[in-house]
Amino acid sequence: MSDLHRDAIIIDGLEICNWSRAVFEDMRKGGLTAVNATCSVWEGIRGSLDNVAQWKQWFRDNDDIILQVHTTEDIRRAKAEDKTGIYLGWQNTWGVEDRIDYLRIFKDLGVGVMQLTYNTRNLVGTGCWESVDAGLSDFGREVVDEMNAVGILVDLSHVGAMTSQDAIEHSKKPVAYTHCAPAGLLDHPRNKTDEQLRFIADKGGFVGFATYPPFMAQGTDATVEDCVDTFEYLINLVGEDTVGIGTDFTQDQDGDFFTYLSLDKSYARRVVPKRPGDGTVKMPQGLRTIGDFPNLTAAMEKRGWPEDRIRKVMGENWLRVLKDVWGA
Repeated sequence: MSDLHRDAIIIDGLEICNWSRAVFEDMRKGGLTAVNATCSVWEGIRGSLDNVAQWKQWFRDNDDIILQVHTTEDIRRAKAEDKTGIYLGWQNTWGVEDRIDYLRIFKDLGVGVMQLTYNTRNLVGTGCWESVDAGLSDFGREVVDEMNAVGILVDLSHVGAMTSQDAIEHSKKPVAYTHCAPAGLLDHPRNKTDEQLRFIADKGGFVGFATYPPFMAQGTDATVEDCVDTFEYLINLVGEDTVGIGTDFTQDQDGDFFTYLSLDKSYARRVVPKRPGDGTVKMPQGLRTIGDFPNLTAAMEKRGWPEDRIRKVMGENWLRVLKDVWGA
């Protein structure tokens, strides 16, 4: 681990791992300052509450290496205490069902990021794998308004193009693609076109790059150097102040979990095509696990990136956006 990586604030804008002490230890090995940890996708209110309750227990049981993040000052405290700060996130608004007032309750519990839709349609809008995107619903506009008011970051990574555009235009606070890749390098339903990326940046939003091989042109042959190439593509497109990392790590998840994610509402039609083999995803060579995070900083240094750019892309840009949305 280089001195720069050890000293910098390192923030991963999205992980959806099989959470355990081993994963938390790998976060520490990787020098992560903070992580957006997914704790709801297809769960309703009760299931999402169960998941938050489980996280509260993990925070108690592992308080020597992780702490819960409510504000950006908590992220700085995690850095000072040599721990990894966890801010809870959802990849769907399915968890509040039809109750806008529940958004504030989950915010108080520590949920700081919510994706509006996951792949398909819900009450808020349409996902990126749906055949017809009707845009943000009127209910969805109320949801975005309340997320702005209580300080929950609007995530549009799996959201359809029209719904995303509507949300970007409607939101009074910055919104983000927390974990995506450019369609200019690979045409994929989850990737964002150059026009979409410029649009969110021009409106004050943010782009987190998912170092996820299915979204990368190199596929299973992707390497950490290819990740730096993609970062440079994004920086040339939207600027180095608008880009961060959101790996989409699925560490220790099995094929059943990927099936759960791939089905509409977790049980109905298959939305995402089945992957070969056991259905799991192997991350890029050199960035196979969360503990390999220092290799990404090293690859940026080897490429000749200035220190200021590395610090911004690896965490400081995320810190600024989160403070803007959270208000603290």
